[in-house]
Amino acid sequence: MGEAVLTSVLLLAATGPATAERINHAGRLLGSAPVVTAPTLFNTPEADAILSAMQIFPVDNPWNEDISRRPVLANSDAMIAQVMSELLSSRRTLRAFFEMNFALVPDAQPLVPIDLFNYADESDPGPYPIPPNLPVETWPRETGTLTMSEWQQDINNEGGDRHAIIVQPGAGFIWETWLTRRVGADWEASNGAKFDLKSNALRPATWTSGDAAGLPMFPALVRFDEGQRGAVEHAVRIVVKHTRAEFIYPARHYASVPSTMDPNVPAMGQRLRLKAGFVIPDAWANEEKAVLRAMKKYGALVADNGNFFSISVTPDDRWPANAFSHLSSVSVTNFEVIQTTGPTEGPQSPGAPVADAGPDQTVQPGDDVQLAGHVEYSNTPPSIQWKLYSGPGTAGFADAARTNSTVTLSAPGSYTLVLSADDGVHAVAYDALVITVVAGIHLTIGRAGTDAQLSWTGGSPPFTLERKTSLASPQWEPVTTTDARVFAFPMTGSAAFFRLQGN
Repeated sequence: MGEAVLTSVLLLAATGPATAERINHAGRLLGSAPVVTAPTLFNTPEADAILSAMQIFPVDNPWNEDISRRPVLANSDAMIAQVMSELLSSRRTLRAFFEMNFALVPDAQPLVPIDLFNYADESDPGPYPIPPNLPVETWPRETGTLTMSEWQQDINNEGGDRHAIIVQPGAGFIWETWLTRRVGADWEASNGAKFDLKSNALRPATWTSGDAAGLPMFPALVRFDEGQRGAVEHAVRIVVKHTRAEFIYPARHYASVPSTMDPNVPAMGQRLRLKAGFVIPDAWANEEKAVLRAMKKYGALVADNGNFFSISVTPDDRWPANAFSHLSSVSVTNFEVIQTTGPTEGPQSPGAPVADAGPDQTVQPGDDVQLAGHVEYSNTPPSIQWKLYSGPGTAGFADAARTNSTVTLSAPGSYTLVLSADDGVHAVAYDALVITVVAGIHLTIGRAGTDAQLSWTGGSPPFTLERKTSLASPQWEPVTTTDARVFAFPMTGSAAFFRLQGN
């Protein structure tokens, strides 16, 4: 072999790069589309996994709209004062009500007849995919020792609103009812409303729903899986004492008792926002901090009349005891009323940006990786941002605000990078790519006294070293090595060819 030293790089075979995930309106990767194989109750880990993978209504839907930069209504102070004045002095703070629950059902869930006895003319006709284990509002947290079946039948005639919600994630529909009751093997409800989770379509004007505003309830609920993540990614529904005889987008119905057109009384669909200056204490529970952050970013839609200033939380028996204990210290005065957007304004106006992060890549350690992102827009130039979403190391961007930047990744493994484009009006556009950094083995062959020496760096043990004396030979002979990564062999006149494999 003489005095020369030969250096080469052998790349280990890489596993196939992961596919970039679906991304929701908040920039969270959703993973694979959810699959429901059997009716699943809201208060289970199985439901948490399904819900975490759902995009609930399109990214530009009003429930998903970032309203943190919307202007305040000129009469916001007067409206907040009116909301305050109509509540008892002991009820002028925010409350979390453990009320609305739901069941997740498969696409093949059998359809069941339902008697819609009060508002059949404002209902979506049955049959509905009602599972045998459909929970009715407040079960199980607020129903004492009653079984689900007993509460479905309301055996004690306790009454109440008795909302029920059926969610079909695969097909993307929800059904919502109120005054819901099982009578023998049959079901009845005052009203039934079906919503398409894939669409921004509204109910016909003036039609009610489970909410007096004609709105869906499911997208507004504060759920256990959100509490676990510490992020509520949507607007919440809020109840005030009195609303005016008017509805504004996206509401479709009003219920003003006593009837008034006073502009300082909120309409159904009015959106309130927690003031940006409200300081959320770090010591508060993660669940309530998540709710309050959501009320700054997405706000709260006025959805019904009631005796409290309240939001709806699922009656999940897994909530920690202190999950929402501090909300009742948040006064109505910490809120403001904002100018809402219409069906062709804001996120749903033309010209939303589109982001393309470029193709997935496989690279070597230490490479400066060229990013091939692209953003299309037709209105205000959006703010561009690359960020590391996940990976085993760090990501150093040459310029994270350029679509065609470069990035250096610090360690072998699979990295997900997200490109975003935000024009301040539309939903933020996101796209992701996966870069796989393949662990390389750097192989060096040189002289060690009278022997030749083979050594290597990189990769992970165990290693397999094999050799043969002719490239034409079909057989490789195993060579015994250790994790020391050094192998010496006598220098002879015959050629030697080596093959090294590792993890």
